[in-house]
Amino acid sequence: MGKPHPLELRQRVVAHVEAGNTHRSAAARFDVSVKFVNDMVRLKRSTGSLAPRPQGNGGWSKLGAYDDWARERLARECDLTQEGLARALYAEHGVRVAVSSVGYWLHRLGLTHKKNAARG
Repeated sequence: MGKPHPLELRQRVVAHVEAGNTHRSAAARFDVSVKFVNDMVRLKRSTGSLAPRPQGNGGWSKLGAYDDWARERLARECDLTQEGLARALYAEHGVRVAVSSVGYWLHRLGLTHKKNAARG
């Protein structure tokens, strides 16, 4: 994900438009896209500020509420696969997720391990 444009640039672009110039002329003058100019004018109009909004999803996960459940379940059944865990999650809690999401979830919880023939 890219960095947001500097606040000074945002202010100069909006000031140029507020001075009566078109969005296209602001885009050409400051070497930005017309969409950026539109977005900045809309942001200023709706919030009164030009500060960039937070990026990303903020760490929200629909599986986050079941972290303790997953640890307990894997402690009881150490040979449970990701697919098995996804099925158990649906059967017990009604939460339907992709197997790959379970893999990312377990990795975030630190509950992954490499397969090794020596482990038995």
